[in-house]
Amino acid sequence: MTLPAISRQYLKFGPKMAAEVTDSELNVDVLLNDVESTSPPLLPWDRFFHWLHCICVVTFDLELGQAMEIIYPGHVKLTEKEKMNICYLSFPDSNSGCMGDTQFHFRIRQCPGRRSVIPMHALYNRECPTVLQIDSSYFYGYVYFRQVKDKSLRRGYFQKSLVLITRFPFVQLFSYVVKIVAPEYFKNGDPSIEAACHDIDQWPAPVPGSILNLPILGNVLQVQIPNRSEKLSFAFNDDKDIINKSYLPAPCILPSISDVNMFKCFCPVLSHIQLLWELVITAEPIVVMASSPTVCSEMVQALTSMIWPLKYCGDFRPFFTIHDSEFKEYTTKTQAPPPVILGVTNPFFAKTLQHWPHILRIGDCISGNSPGSHKNKIKKAGNLKTIDSKPGVYTRYKPFLQKDKVILRKLIKGMQTERPAEVQNALLKRHLVEITQSFIIPLERYMASLMPLQRNISPHKAAPNLRPFNPDDFVKSLDVSGPQLTTGVKGDWVGLYRKFFRSATFSCWYNMRYRDVTKKLQALHLEALSDADLQLWIKDKQEVEVVDLVLKIKDKLEIASSENLPVTESTLNKLQSSLESIIYTLPDDLQGVLKSS
Repeated sequence: MTLPAISRQYLKFGPKMAAEVTDSELNVDVLLNDVESTSPPLLPWDRFFHWLHCICVVTFDLELGQAMEIIYPGHVKLTEKEKMNICYLSFPDSNSGCMGDTQFHFRIRQCPGRRSVIPMHALYNRECPTVLQIDSSYFYGYVYFRQVKDKSLRRGYFQKSLVLITRFPFVQLFSYVVKIVAPEYFKNGDPSIEAACHDIDQWPAPVPGSILNLPILGNVLQVQIPNRSEKLSFAFNDDKDIINKSYLPAPCILPSISDVNMFKCFCPVLSHIQLLWELVITAEPIVVMASSPTVCSEMVQALTSMIWPLKYCGDFRPFFTIHDSEFKEYTTKTQAPPPVILGVTNPFFAKTLQHWPHILRIGDCISGNSPGSHKNKIKKAGNLKTIDSKPGVYTRYKPFLQKDKVILRKLIKGMQTERPAEVQNALLKRHLVEITQSFIIPLERYMASLMPLQRNISPHKAAPNLRPFNPDDFVKSLDVSGPQLTTGVKGDWVGLYRKFFRSATFSCWYNMRYRDVTKKLQALHLEALSDADLQLWIKDKQEVEVVDLVLKIKDKLEIASSENLPVTESTLNKLQSSLESIIYTLPDDLQGVLKSS
């Protein structure tokens, strides 16, 4: 099968990008200028909508069950289906027994027909890391749920959730924000939400590469919005990675806006980390079963993050309930499960999802330094028969790669010697990034080999296309440029690549890289045009040919601007100057038409 066929077959599973991505280096000032030049003057609530869609309060009604009590700001519209999903996902399952305060997050599909891209979000997507891009088809919900006994209520319990609805996958940032806002709301009521929204409406734009101070209810959070050119840091003292460039008193510095503690999440299944990495990179269906929404949502997020810097392109639901509008779609036995990672807590799913090929069962207690937690063994998927199954990984999947025993021994020794959790987390993240990069490098090299030679790019011909990706030719290239050059992990790399080619993750990666390379070729063609002596070329040409050249150059200049091609300003200026010179060689009537068109 040729690559374009593979891409068309599997693209339907990948999320649609809200904006094109380029390889250009980030310039924060330039991006801010873009925001100002492409957007109308900011109105009240515009800055708020740069960050959040709305804040919801969900309560328990004796007659209705979970019900929407507040949507703030009041003019924000949610469909009835969206409201229903938010309500059901904002409470832990009734049998979870979560008393006190519980935090977790969820992800829902936005109803079609109302999707719109905020200009700031398109600019953000242009420069942020691929894994942190906004997908305008989805909302995230960051939940703070409180359940306490209250004899004054008929039910005997106070049950209410405050939820931040946003399109950003900023798990750490918004979990911290909701942890500040919700207790204030439970203490002081609606004015606290209004005050929080007013603060958020003062926040600067989320420009990749910038360090921002974000005031919220008397606190100041200092965050750095990553950009595409930044390298992942593995410093053990993460707080030192952000420059303390504070303009407000005593900021709370968040080392990351999106990371979860991978070591804490994967500690119970540490010996299966290689297996899980393969399942995620090939977008296999996985269900995570835990007793609390906090544990399952963190684990799902950790799974999707373990193939960084690749973007996980299947669907994922950090918390999923039997009331979800897509419950039937994901639990049907009439077809194979789609590429999705589900996080569930209701024991009912142990029976309903018994046919799923990969089930990850997490115990009640996750300890970040439990020496025996790595000993869980793989069980066959068919063994998951009862609702009280033991923790572990249930699958029939046979990994292509061997375990990296060096990193396992290092982490297990760290648990035995009580090495700081931050160091353990950094070691595990580094290992996962290194194996992912070893996997990607041969793909990138092969893509580069499909580029036409620059000397073959002619200003007098159309911009060339990338040659087709041939999986068999790629496999042949592994002998001299395979992962064995950058990692000691051994195994059937060819088999893993072939499985990867059939996945949503590959389809997403290839289509993004194809767009990037096509833009690069268009930029090189523009450079060739700007360097060519077009005045000499038009000397012996018919008038109609000269007009055709003018129209083509005008079209290319428009595309360079609208699609943000990686081309320098000097190149564009030279080409614009050549264009004007060519127009002046034409009759006056044509000059007027071409200048105004």
